[in-house]
Amino acid sequence: QVQLVESGGGLVQAGGSLRLSCAASGFIFSMNAMDWYRQAPGKQRELVARITAGISTNYADSVKGRVTITRDNAKNTVYLQMNSLKPEDTAVYYCHVRVVPFGPDYWGQGTQVTVSS
Repeated sequence: QVQLVESGGGLVQAGGSLRLSCAASGFIFSMNAMDWYRQAPGKQRELVARITAGISTNYADSVKGRVTITRDNAKNTVYLQMNSLKPEDTAVYYCHVRVVPFGPDYWGQGTQVTVSS
């Protein structure tokens, strides 16, 4: 079955960096777009970044220029490099995939990112 396992979260000071990883299994990783979402307390889950199978990327306006999404198809892993972190980046970060068009959403368990001011 589809599994997504995130890692790399933690506590960092404002201006610092973190790299999140999401190890995927149970589907043909290289053929699917992968997403990173985040959810802050009391807020809706929002899309942070997407990378397609063709390596095109999209970013939320709030993270453009500070965040880079990449993928390693040989390792079935998608990464989120976050630089110049701000307190408003504090959230649980989730990896997401929809393997079949209009099919179910699959989510990882999430990894907490906390940015102190």
